[in-house]
Amino acid sequence: MGLFDQLQQNLSEQASTATETQQTFTFAELPENLQQLEKLPESNLSTPYKTAALAVCAYCVYAVNKPNGEEMLNFLRGPKGPLNNHEKSFLKDRFMEQQFVPFSYFDGAVPANDYRPDVPYSITVFADPYTYKEEGYAKLHVKSGGADSPRQIVLRRKGDQWFLWEQYILVGIRKPSSQDPWA
Repeated sequence: MGLFDQLQQNLSEQASTATETQQTFTFAELPENLQQLEKLPESNLSTPYKTAALAVCAYCVYAVNKPNGEEMLNFLRGPKGPLNNHEKSFLKDRFMEQQFVPFSYFDGAVPANDYRPDVPYSITVFADPYTYKEEGYAKLHVKSGGADSPRQIVLRRKGDQWFLWEQYILVGIRKPSSQDPWA
C-alpha cells in the first residue's frame, strides 16, 4: 500500500469514527442582563453547546450594554475569572464599528436585512471531528450570515460544567447592506 493509499485509509477511518453533532437553541427573547441569563435552562452550563450559545447572547448584549455584557461574559468564563484589561480593550476595539457581528450568528441575520435575526432567536452550534481533540476542551462552531466559513468558540470543562475559554467569532464579516455602498 502506497503513502497516498494509507492517507486515504486513515482519513476514511477518522470520518467513520467521528460524530458530527449539532444543537439548536431558541430564545423567545435574548437575555439583557445576568439575572435573565441565569433564569434560562441553558445557564446550568452542563454542555459546551449551551455555553457557546449563551456566549453569543452575551456578546450581543455587550454590543448594546457594555456593563451588562461584561457581567454575563464573566459568569460564562467561570474559574477563568473576569475579563482583564487587555480583553476589555480587545472587545472595545471589536465593537467600535461592528456591533452587528454577534447578531449575525442567529438564524435569518444576513447583510440584506442589516443582521436582524428572525424572532424567536435561533442559533445552531455544531461540532466536527476535531471538537474534542484536546482533553477537557471543546472547540465548537457557529455559522454567521455574513461569512463563508463557520467561526469557533472554545469551551473548557471543570467538573460538570463548561465555561467560555476563547472565542473566534468577533472577526470581520460582510457589511450590512445599509453600510455597504456597493450593495
